[in-house]
Amino acid sequence: MSQATGTTLVNREILLGVSGSIAAYKAAELARLMSKDGAQVQVVMTSSATKFIAPLTFYSLTGREVYHEMFSGGPEVATAHIELARRADLVVVAPATARTIGRIACGMAEDLLSTTIIASDTPVVIAPAMNPQMYAHPGVRENLAKIASWPGYFVAPPTEGELACGEYGLGRLTEPSDLWSFCQWVLAGGKQDLAGERVLVTAGPTLEDIDPVRFLSNRSTGKMGFSLAKVAARRGAEVTLVSSIVPPTPIPGCRCVTIRSAIEMQDAVLAALPNTTTLLMAAAVADYRPAELAASKIKKQEGDMQIVLERNPDILGSLTPDPTRLTIGFAAETDHLLKNAGDKLRRKHLDMIVANDVSQIDSGFAVDTNRVILLFPDGRQKALPLMSKLDVAEAICDQIQVLRQS
Repeated sequence: MSQATGTTLVNREILLGVSGSIAAYKAAELARLMSKDGAQVQVVMTSSATKFIAPLTFYSLTGREVYHEMFSGGPEVATAHIELARRADLVVVAPATARTIGRIACGMAEDLLSTTIIASDTPVVIAPAMNPQMYAHPGVRENLAKIASWPGYFVAPPTEGELACGEYGLGRLTEPSDLWSFCQWVLAGGKQDLAGERVLVTAGPTLEDIDPVRFLSNRSTGKMGFSLAKVAARRGAEVTLVSSIVPPTPIPGCRCVTIRSAIEMQDAVLAALPNTTTLLMAAAVADYRPAELAASKIKKQEGDMQIVLERNPDILGSLTPDPTRLTIGFAAETDHLLKNAGDKLRRKHLDMIVANDVSQIDSGFAVDTNRVILLFPDGRQKALPLMSKLDVAEAICDQIQVLRQS
């Protein structure tokens, strides 16, 4: 194995396994990104993969011979899987078809790729790509869960989107740039310690319509919620995201439910809640909505205008506490931060609340950083320094683990 240290990518040995899927073309871009960052990429293809993309493509990108048959090239190739396995710092299978996933889960050495994986003691990343119905099949899900439970094995979850078959759903191979970031996270010591958790995240503002043109809302952009969804999925959880704002790019491993109003968010949360083990209520839900929705655009008139508002439901406060479910709230405040957050923590029977002062320019809405304080029912507090919202999400996911063990 390469002796590269730290998180540097220069001369890290990456074995890229490519199986037979239309998504194999994305593996070429992945190989390019890896090579561009200084990694040494060795491609091993299944025989089916060669029907979708030529080995010459990968040779052109990596400068290395591509292996795709167990005994091709003479007797010395008969033990190639041993040398390939010993040399790699990381094995990545992208795309990983249902067939390849099944082989790996059962420990079957049926071809050069599966044999090499079995002979390897280095971290292995599996990136599924298949039709949504295939991905949802209990056999595939069991195989992926089994693989993810093994030390040193990681599942890079697919994204929602339109697939080559014309269907839309969860099963699209993670985009190469996101997959390479996932691989770098694994090389840096990442862990999938939330496997088995079913996480429901709410994000962004709610939009309360006044008429077909105007609405009441707030300044939330959903960045904190999107970060939570991304990190939880990367760490192995099954994630559902309920938001009025569509993430700028698909979040791997995340099912998205798009809503508009607080009422719609409540309906979506209640629908997903029975299958949820951890609830992260990061959305900035409007407290009030117009009592009446005008059927057409309200025209400007002489004098002042009054809009009668009525209370929106308290989604978090209305939930029945469940000892098997972790419920984590968020408090965006402009003053009396600890008092207001602590009151909310107790009033809504939360397991933890994340408090932040949104009047600060570096930790409010529409910025990529946050400075938060975690509050717990027993009175403990944990203040986090200014950090990226992704790092805040990591810290919150760390606390999920701590709360589960307490």
